[in-house]
Amino acid sequence: MKRLTLVFSVITAILCSFCGNDPIPKPKGMLRLEYPEAVYKKFEGSCPFYFHKNDNADVHIKSDCSMNVDYPQMNASMFITYKKVNNDLGALLRDAQKLTYEHVAKADNIQEQPFVNEDDKVYGMFYLVTGNAASASQFYVTDSTRHFLTGSLYFNSKPNYDSVLPAVKYLEEDIRKMMETIRWK
Repeated sequence: MKRLTLVFSVITAILCSFCGNDPIPKPKGMLRLEYPEAVYKKFEGSCPFYFHKNDNADVHIKSDCSMNVDYPQMNASMFITYKKVNNDLGALLRDAQKLTYEHVAKADNIQEQPFVNEDDKVYGMFYLVTGNAASASQFYVTDSTRHFLTGSLYFNSKPNYDSVLPAVKYLEEDIRKMMETIRWK
């Protein structure tokens, strides 16, 4: 009797394994985004500063030395604004910090990373914004007496941090390179 129950259980289990929905093929893997290795070259216009930029980026300068650095391959743009310091460095710093912290409602975290290059008189802050905020990274640099530059990275799509993370990591390096190579004229 025990043997008959065991055989019946095994047969039932085998038959039940064939029941259910049709099998659905699983995807072979997740999309992997790869970007070309960055090659940096000096970018100098008629503005009172210059920096090194990624060869894959297109720069569009406006008359007030503000500019857009576009990354067509990533559907992203970095908006850079230049201001002369006229005894208003405190106000410029507050505005730059305010712009960054306006994203706090959607951001999971905003990490501040100070930047100091005393030899070339370039001081600033790099903000790494994680989460579904509109801007993924922001920064400012100044010589603290004459020049003030801010930058904000935006993707031309609805914020979804998980989807844009590979591009964010790639562009972080571009922003750091830009900050490290900014020189005042």
